[in-house]
Amino acid sequence: MQTTNKILLGHGSGGRMMHNLITELFARHFNDPVLDQQTDAALLSFPFGNLAFTTDAFVVQPLFFTGGDIGKLSVCGTVNDLVASGATPLWISAAFIIEEGLEVSVLEDIVKSMASSARQAGVRIVCGDTKVVGKGQCDRLFITTSGIGQVQSQHLRIATGELITAGDHIIISGTLGDHGMAVLAARNELGFASKLLTDCAPLNLMVQPLLDENLDIRFMRDPTRGGLATVLCEIAENKDFGIIINEEQLPVSEAVRGMCELYGFDPLYIANEGKMLIISSPKDSSRIIEILKKSPEGRQATLIGEVSNDHTAKVLLKTQIGGTRMITMLAGEQLPRIC
Repeated sequence: MQTTNKILLGHGSGGRMMHNLITELFARHFNDPVLDQQTDAALLSFPFGNLAFTTDAFVVQPLFFTGGDIGKLSVCGTVNDLVASGATPLWISAAFIIEEGLEVSVLEDIVKSMASSARQAGVRIVCGDTKVVGKGQCDRLFITTSGIGQVQSQHLRIATGELITAGDHIIISGTLGDHGMAVLAARNELGFASKLLTDCAPLNLMVQPLLDENLDIRFMRDPTRGGLATVLCEIAENKDFGIIINEEQLPVSEAVRGMCELYGFDPLYIANEGKMLIISSPKDSSRIIEILKKSPEGRQATLIGEVSNDHTAKVLLKTQIGGTRMITMLAGEQLPRIC
């Protein structure tokens, strides 16, 4: 339940506070069965086929960080929400809220980055809107994007998680926490952290071969705000199964691990913008990892755990020293303005 009468930064964290806000306020008043599924993209059926429709807002600070910027982030984030729903991304809209005084050269660099990312992903930016507000009424630039993709009927249930069952394998397509730590390093101008590079990338070219081969994928999600831990908790919540992951198998770069130790963060809760969590049947998990590793974005794909009949509705981590600890949903906001 909500415990405050004002919006806090934690309500945008992707964690428990945001989950409660969405469930108890937005979903309660909008009251739509499609929205109630709380998937990354709405799944809409028409006589001529099935569409996935998603929208997202980007308020990252700073606008530029190592390996990316708010423009690249806006395109990749929208593409990946469609991909996680089993869709082939097709079209994107883009709306800009621009603060008076923003340099035209900065805006042009960001728009060029969006165009380049769209070409890389094979999607078209087909409509948009522009608003300018007075000095101090927004932080330089905010971007909202929406996306539409096509979903084949056999992939319609990937986004909902209803196919997940005990014994399924849990795969992550690469290292954790790269985006969040790259933005933190840029925000604080940490020259010693120059090796930190955002993982921001469109994932449709990595995932499409899995869909084309009709491998038994039970669920997909790109773990952005709140990180991998929050997504796993959302999956297990109120379910008749539990999730067990192995710390030794979690891929984390040395640069990210060092930054997390310096600031007291857990890589499990740090935002990613170019990783995909995949839950599959055991019979196809090896093939999925094999295909992922053929893509630049999936070279470090690995099996990190499984769905279990034990510990229902809980997520457990088997630690490197042989113990077990419970993973809970992010309670507040670790890194605001990260996407």
